[in-house]
Amino acid sequence: MSNIEIYGTIGPACAEEKMLEEMFRSGMTGIRLNLSHAELEECGEWTRMIQAAAQAAGVQPKLLIDLQGPELRVGNLKQPLEFLDGAEAALQSKECQEAEGNPSPATPDKETAALRSRENPEAIPLPEIVFSSLQPGQAILLDDGKIQLTVTDTEGNTAHCKVTRGGMLQSRKSIALPGIRLNLPVLTESDKRNIRSAKSHGVTGVMLPFVRSAEDIKDLKRELHKAQAGHLEIFAKIENMDGVNHLEELLPFADQIVIARGDLGSSMPLWELPLIQAQIAQTCQKAGKPFMVVTQMLATMEQHPVPTRAEMSDIFLAVIEGAASVMATGETAVGKYPREVIKYLSNTVKAAKSYSRDTSTKIL
Repeated sequence: MSNIEIYGTIGPACAEEKMLEEMFRSGMTGIRLNLSHAELEECGEWTRMIQAAAQAAGVQPKLLIDLQGPELRVGNLKQPLEFLDGAEAALQSKECQEAEGNPSPATPDKETAALRSRENPEAIPLPEIVFSSLQPGQAILLDDGKIQLTVTDTEGNTAHCKVTRGGMLQSRKSIALPGIRLNLPVLTESDKRNIRSAKSHGVTGVMLPFVRSAEDIKDLKRELHKAQAGHLEIFAKIENMDGVNHLEELLPFADQIVIARGDLGSSMPLWELPLIQAQIAQTCQKAGKPFMVVTQMLATMEQHPVPTRAEMSDIFLAVIEGAASVMATGETAVGKYPREVIKYLSNTVKAAKSYSRDTSTKIL
């Protein structure tokens, strides 16, 4: 079994040079920069810190930029909104809200946000393209499915919903419409700018979200070549059933397949996700294509210094199934214990590799 890459995600919780150095020393070999919320040119201080921390730790780091791609996200909220089970929620085109000049002030604390959301409920801003597909009964999943709404009625670029699974919603969280396929562009203008800046920031790979077919990856390749960045690795994120169904045609064009379980789990009954993960892993192994497993690998460690036993087993089995890379996301970006996350991730990978070498056993 070859070396397995261990990725964290940079964010406010670990954006300090000493912390990043300790994470590299604990086994982190690469880091992800999520550009759904910022542009690469705005992250120069972070990319400088990553390179300096890795050099101090004696590591040649992999730096992946995660593009916006053909994904849907909630717009900017005035404050985080708490939605209670059974309550009503309003949706509005974020383009309409922006035209009205709604401000997006600083995020208050959670308790204050919850109180404000009850006193002054506001419409959730969604991309305009969503509304043409909304019909009564349509499910809407927000923030990797943590929150679920059911549409009750629509009118133009507004819709009313019932909250079927509540929670606290923050700006820029993901949107999924089970059963609906929207014709979204592969790359945004922001993506193209970020690709042009990639070389100057030491980027080694590009993650393309919501890959639907080989044509999506070909579009990215063309943009990389235009930016004289054709050497960058392409990580194709499988996040919906289009990607699953077209997996074999993607393989020749991607350097690595990413089993991105957040949105992927929102596109099916959740109990089917482990089977889909196993099938993707098996297909990649048969084709000799490296794959990554990501999302909620150590989710409880956003709040707790020790993971669950189930999380340890999840990481171990991902490695036994043949994963070439594993990645932490929110656990290191916004969690309380980014250093400890990498320690548990790295040590569990080592244990799984040792087991695999000793037994030459694969669980598929």
